[in-house]
Amino acid sequence: MSPYSPQLHTPPHAPPSHTPPPSPRQRRSRNALLILLILFTLAALLVNRYEEVERLLPWAKQKPPSIIGLHPVVHELSEQLVKECTALGIHVVITDGFRSHHEQNTLFQQGRSADGPIVTHAKGGESYHNYGLAIDFALKTKKGKLIWDLEYDGNQNKHADWLEVVAVAKGLGFSWGGDWKSFKDYPHLQMDFGYTIHQLQRGFYPLDEHEAAVVPGQ
Repeated sequence: MSPYSPQLHTPPHAPPSHTPPPSPRQRRSRNALLILLILFTLAALLVNRYEEVERLLPWAKQKPPSIIGLHPVVHELSEQLVKECTALGIHVVITDGFRSHHEQNTLFQQGRSADGPIVTHAKGGESYHNYGLAIDFALKTKKGKLIWDLEYDGNQNKHADWLEVVAVAKGLGFSWGGDWKSFKDYPHLQMDFGYTIHQLQRGFYPLDEHEAAVVPGQ
């Protein structure tokens, strides 16, 4: 007698179900919810980036902050610049930082109504120095003399010290006036955080780049 083998019975397959397509009313409701979600997302982005959007509007203005010195990030990174260059055997001196509108206008008169060479084309309010976002530098020789020599090689590594300083500065996020297409300003380094002069003139300022507002410059 052969061993008992139970028969396995597979239940019949259920007939495929057919989901009816959404009605026009359901589609309209779904599209409305999608539009509301998109609008809500855009509104949230605008709230979080309101100042960034507002400063792009040419007619928008706001009350400017009281600026009495270098922006704290610029101040901190200018000190870092000096420190890193010292490690390379280059003595950098920050010769100028924050500059008031009055000081800027006085400098603008140099080479025009006052003695001396022309050193700027910017009047008060037209320079990043006026907003604490720029510095000027010079080199100090071993004898303690300040120089603005683009070819000087004080650390004797066969590379111009000036361009070595510029390379360090760019690595820290500064842009260099020597790269300008017209009126090259070789001692000039600035960090504008994406703000134009026109935006700064209208009262917008990169306060959010640091917890503090401004600190006295060097």
